[in-house]
Amino acid sequence: MNKAELIEQLAMKSQLTKKQVEELLDALTSMVTSTIKAGGEVTITGFGTFLSKIRAARMGVTQPRLSDLLKGKINKFSLDALVNMLGHAGMRVRLTVKKAA
Repeated sequence: MNKAELIEQLAMKSQLTKKQVEELLDALTSMVTSTIKAGGEVTITGFGTFLSKIRAARMGVTQPRLSDLLKGKINKFSLDALVNMLGHAGMRVRLTVKKAA
């Protein structure tokens, strides 16, 4: 459901106009956003909790050699080896070769 569909459904259920529902939804979104930016938390019982968390970065690479390459532990590698590692990691590889001037 997107915002327009939500507004339409809320207008039908609440006997309010779409314009009134849109203004209400915009105000709610603005309040939740400003509270989260200020480091707060918004909890709506039966609906959800909105908060901001800082998490540690994650590499997400399953190929150990590719992980080492991305972390800078490997300085030299062949182009074929890189393409092979990326392909095994499930990444699409498209190489463009430009002629030197």
